[in-house]
Amino acid sequence: MINKTILITGGASGIGLAIVEKFAAEGSRVFFIDFNESEGKAVEKGAREKGGNVTFLHADIQDENQVIRAVKAIPGKLDVLVNNAGIAHIGNLGSTSRADFERLFAVNVTGMFLCSQAALPKLIEDGGGSILNMCSVAATIGIPDRFAYSMTKGATLSMTLSIARDYVSQGIRCNCISPGRVHTPFVDGFLAKNYPGQEQEMFEKLAATQPIGRMGTPSEISDLAYFISSDSGKFITGSNFTIDGGFTGIKM
Repeated sequence: MINKTILITGGASGIGLAIVEKFAAEGSRVFFIDFNESEGKAVEKGAREKGGNVTFLHADIQDENQVIRAVKAIPGKLDVLVNNAGIAHIGNLGSTSRADFERLFAVNVTGMFLCSQAALPKLIEDGGGSILNMCSVAATIGIPDRFAYSMTKGATLSMTLSIARDYVSQGIRCNCISPGRVHTPFVDGFLAKNYPGQEQEMFEKLAATQPIGRMGTPSEISDLAYFISSDSGKFITGSNFTIDGGFTGIKM
């Protein structure tokens, strides 16, 4: 996607970082939003040292004014928005507090809404563009102890379909990706916090829940994100792409 302008949220680590690196490697002008200022600056510096056209925009996607300011900092037309930023939570109906519930919706749903709304005029300009939302297999199947998180991803899927329908005539494509378990720093941190001394054992247990026998990698998700967002995917809209090593499709 040479000479295309891309905006990615949550681009300082994990899947978001892999998406930043993929689009930059393919010649895109990449802007990314992240709440973590030190990590964001480090990613920008590292990408530019490799020749990438990458710019970090510090913002909290829960804050409408910060989101608007970040989007306005992008000159000219925007070709692709990747709504990747999100947070997770462990808990069921009984153990999830109202504060946790509202925190997840503030980031995963309201944040996605604010970024999409702010970027929309730039995306519509000069013939349209692409919005890609990071969803999850949790949007469509029941996963233990993921009550609030699953609800936010259900909202992500519905948001995707609604945007796709409402803006298809204005040249906007909107799709989402639903990964299964992906090996990111979040997974390592979760295991270290909750299973000290048992990290490897629990990692293997989680990986084994996917029929293919392992977790996905951030680069596998970024490759799919790139294809959907590129001109090769210009006939794709209103679709949810599952990439989960057979987790939802193969019964073991």
